[in-house]
Amino acid sequence: MTTTPDDLGIELRRKMFGSAGAEKQIDNASDFTAPMQDIVTRICFGEIWQRPGLATRERSMITLAMLAALGKEPELKVHVRGAIANGVTKEEIREILIHSFLYCGIPAMVGSLRAAETVLTEIGA
Repeated sequence: MTTTPDDLGIELRRKMFGSAGAEKQIDNASDFTAPMQDIVTRICFGEIWQRPGLATRERSMITLAMLAALGKEPELKVHVRGAIANGVTKEEIREILIHSFLYCGIPAMVGSLRAAETVLTEIGA
C-alpha cells in the first residue's frame, strides 16, 4: 500500500498538534474552508514538511523565525506546540525569538515571546 501526501500530512499534523490540530480541523471545516484544510494537510504537511534535507525539528525552528518576522502571533502559538512536539526546547524557542529582534525589530520579538510564553505555560513546558 502506497502512503499518500494526505496520509503523511495527517500523520504529521496529529504528531505535532494532536487531534485538535489534525482530524478536528478537517472535520470542523466548512464548505468554504475545506479546500484550505486540504492544502494544509496534503501540500504543507504531506509534501513540503516531508522533503529531505531538513528534519521536522529544523523546519519547526525556521517556521517560528518566519512567523515572528511576519508578526503572525496566532499562527506562532500553534507552531510553538508543534515545535515542542518536534523536539525544540523551550530555551531554543526563546533564543530564536530573541534573535528575531536583530532582523525583525523589537515589536516582533516582544509579540512573539509573549505569544510563545502563553503556549509554553498552557502546556507546562
